[in-house]
Amino acid sequence: MPDNVRVITATATPFTESGDLDLTAARRLFRLIAKTTGAAFVAGTTGEFPSLDDSERLDLVRVALEELGPDNVIAHIGAASARRARQLAARAVAAGATKIAAVTPYYLPTTPELVTAHYCQVAEAANGAELYAYLFPERTGLTVTPAELAATAKTAGLKGAKLSGTASHHIDEYMDEAPAGFRAYTGRDADLTRAIRRGAAGGISAVSSAFPEAYARLVAALGDTAPGGTAAGDGEVEAAQEAVDRAYAVGAGVSRIKHALAVRGVAGPVARMPTSTVSAEESGAIAELLSQLAPEQAVAPLCCEWEFT
Repeated sequence: MPDNVRVITATATPFTESGDLDLTAARRLFRLIAKTTGAAFVAGTTGEFPSLDDSERLDLVRVALEELGPDNVIAHIGAASARRARQLAARAVAAGATKIAAVTPYYLPTTPELVTAHYCQVAEAANGAELYAYLFPERTGLTVTPAELAATAKTAGLKGAKLSGTASHHIDEYMDEAPAGFRAYTGRDADLTRAIRRGAAGGISAVSSAFPEAYARLVAALGDTAPGGTAAGDGEVEAAQEAVDRAYAVGAGVSRIKHALAVRGVAGPVARMPTSTVSAEESGAIAELLSQLAPEQAVAPLCCEWEFT
């Protein structure tokens, strides 16, 4: 990932009203990302990856690569088994991906040694592509300590990691333990400014899928964090982080992200996996925020064929 990319959008996966993959809407979403945050994490948790067929995941990756280019796409190929993750990794790389990510093994209990072996197998199938780990203890049931991740990174050649859930609360420890050059991304939007200033590569944000303008503003305000780099004043950075915090408060969750995308006319609100409905109050808050961030698009409902809940 280029050094100037500080926020990577964990994109939602658009579906048609019948629940089929909507690649036309996905292309619109990637084009929105291209104009704002500039990079995408494809087929992750927000992308409902457990509900996707392997061919669908690869179709999403191909469209993302076409719209954003290989430098700006991390293809999530994670799976519960190393066998499936290897297959997906090989196919994603063959499709042109140069950066892939894999969530830790999940469902069955495992050991640090087996986690390392899992990533070594994926790395072999990746054939030189950058490999990122994805830690999300609440979703996988697996906690990987900073020392364990560092050991795996050295053995498997991990380029970096996305740290979500409680793992993101300990990003300092993960960075302290990591080998030189390791790129740590926080999944905690409220921690973006502090994490980047502390030395994290940036953040991978689900909410930026629906409200990317707020995140692009924060990136612009932070500017170049390298020694001697230029950035906006602390007041502008603080205001930009507050806008991100508001976007998260209003839009966190797959259902709310998809509702916002529908209001924007980018994609429909359908999710394959069971998720909460959007209340009238939440819908109003989403519309109000979009009217401020993207007034030219926030004319609800633009996707008039969809029935909002």
